[in-house]
Amino acid sequence: MTLDPTRLRPATRLIHGGTVRSEFGETSEALFLTSGYVYDSAEQAEGTFNGTVEHYQYSRFANPTIGMLESRLALIEGAEACRTTATGMAAVNAALLAQLKAGDRVVASRALFGSCHWIVSTLLPRYGITSEFVDGADLGQWQAALSRPAQLVLLETPSNPMLELVDLRAVADLAHAAGAIVVVDNVFATPLLQQPLELGADVVVYSCTKHIDGQGRVLGGAVLGRKKWVDEVLQPFIRNTGPALSPFNAWVLLKGLETLPLRVAAGCRGAEAIAEFLAGQPQVRRVWYPTRADHPQHALATAQMSGGGTVVTFELAGGKDAAFAAMNRFRLIAVSNNLGDSKSLATHPATTTHMRIGADERARLGITDGVIRLSVGLEDPEDLRDDLAQALAGG
Repeated sequence: MTLDPTRLRPATRLIHGGTVRSEFGETSEALFLTSGYVYDSAEQAEGTFNGTVEHYQYSRFANPTIGMLESRLALIEGAEACRTTATGMAAVNAALLAQLKAGDRVVASRALFGSCHWIVSTLLPRYGITSEFVDGADLGQWQAALSRPAQLVLLETPSNPMLELVDLRAVADLAHAAGAIVVVDNVFATPLLQQPLELGADVVVYSCTKHIDGQGRVLGGAVLGRKKWVDEVLQPFIRNTGPALSPFNAWVLLKGLETLPLRVAAGCRGAEAIAEFLAGQPQVRRVWYPTRADHPQHALATAQMSGGGTVVTFELAGGKDAAFAAMNRFRLIAVSNNLGDSKSLATHPATTTHMRIGADERARLGITDGVIRLSVGLEDPEDLRDDLAQALAGG
């Protein structure tokens, strides 16, 4: 009897979903490290190209290992279809440019990752696409911006690095009334803590480099949505522009998905403990963590997320000097701009991930020179607390 993967619970889907075995009956997913495929005849090749024959053609278009990853991601996200890309930014870029054309209008949350902000503020206008930013937490600004037609809304929630939330259901309703599709960067929440498609979003994007790999090994991205949109809008763009994921990276990401629930749950527990610890330190001016009672959008976080995530953001009273001094004293926590790793990583957003958006935009987002973003890994939280304590105290 064939097992219906949609009837399985998330942790089981992440191990068994989308698996296709070759004639050799391998236990682990097979790695098809090939660029092309052989046809039985010229007629089969012709049929493959004109769409009358189902056969792998070229790994830029499709590949068995990549196909397994896409099927598994779609299952855990609750999406009809998925396409993967070489990086998370390739996924964001593809989701936007596949949909948009000259004369279109985009409304985006101001609180975006630096490269996403650049696409909306700098790249899209070069192609005659109008863009407008709003403060994501201010529903009134969304209402005003979407009171006239738009083609696409882009947001991330929780945002990088200030963990600002957007009311997905409310914004999706406004966007659809304005004629726009809603694209959500869900990387901080992961598909385990928040499912934007259930809250009205049309498209979800991920940097698989983060929690999905979760061990700092490979790059990858994913775009998920309805099958019709993926097949008719996204696939032609990806097929012809070539942001293809490596089969090897897809295989690594498949293995990462098997442990995703364990890693995310442990990271959330650690992040909650670290946020509580930091909130009690005299050197810390403020702590941001979505499910803490002192988060300004705590009620929204508990309504649309099942956990707070693995990232804690905090601000030191002494500004950049204090932030740099503390980071330079870390013994266990590494200084790195990645996140979602099994190792705890800290970065200074004002001089790294959000440096290029400019001081004025950082000020609007609350990214002061004292802000540190901490991605909590799988170390014992007590050891992380000890490291933070000595770093904050001066070594």
